[in-house]
Amino acid sequence: MKVLNLSCAHGHSFEGWFASDDDFQSQFERGLVECPLCSDKTITRLPTAPRLNVSKARDPTLVSAESTNAAVPMTMQAAWLRAVQHVMAHTDDVGERFAEEARRIHYGEVDERAIRGRATLDEAQALQEEGIAVLALPVPAALKGPVQ
Repeated sequence: MKVLNLSCAHGHSFEGWFASDDDFQSQFERGLVECPLCSDKTITRLPTAPRLNVSKARDPTLVSAESTNAAVPMTMQAAWLRAVQHVMAHTDDVGERFAEEARRIHYGEVDERAIRGRATLDEAQALQEEGIAVLALPVPAALKGPVQ
């Protein structure tokens, strides 16, 4: 198993797990490797340092500021993914009917509930002009369906 450090064009860093270098290259060439945060397929393979099991490396007082700073974006990405997963788990997906359903809820035609779906920019602006709060939330493709 090869664990590769990858990055998308938007600067999101993530790990990819592949059976081999050839497996990564094959999936990359077929456009199957994408950022789990933004679904960007412009992926760069980052240098990977070997993992060394040395007793000094386990001493928490020897953790460098550089490695601590590198963990911050990964922690923020993980928190963002958890937030998106929470939204996905606690909202009804109304798909392309989002604008229509948001209006029905706002005007009391149906019971209030948390919804998510898709709306064009014009639809979202029209909802906001009517006083209906909407929030654009990009959902990674991996969260939209089954993950392998």
